[in-house]
Amino acid sequence: MSENETSTGLSENIAGVLAYVLGFISGIIFLFIEKENESVRFHAAQSIVVFGALFILNIVISAIAGILAFGFLSFISMILSFIATLIGLITIILWIYLMFMAYKGNQTRLPAVAEIADKLL
Repeated sequence: MSENETSTGLSENIAGVLAYVLGFISGIIFLFIEKENESVRFHAAQSIVVFGALFILNIVISAIAGILAFGFLSFISMILSFIATLIGLITIILWIYLMFMAYKGNQTRLPAVAEIADKLL
């Protein structure tokens, strides 16, 4: 198997992109099905860590905002809802960026996230 091939039969850059397509879900899938290509496995692990964390963070903030909306703290709820929206926007931008960089064949290592992703490998 050459350096640019994967055990899935896909080219390395396509498999790297697909590891990000469904966020942490596709990351989990590719971490399990790709056995040999370390670049694709890294993209999958990084996808799990970054998008899993952003997903959980967004759910927690949105839940707190929803709970506070029923009380007298609706202003704080509005601020938290705005923060959740910003997290969603950042997630979309980061998602597009990481897929683009994976397609180009670059192994973009996000600070702190990449170190955690390395431990998953």
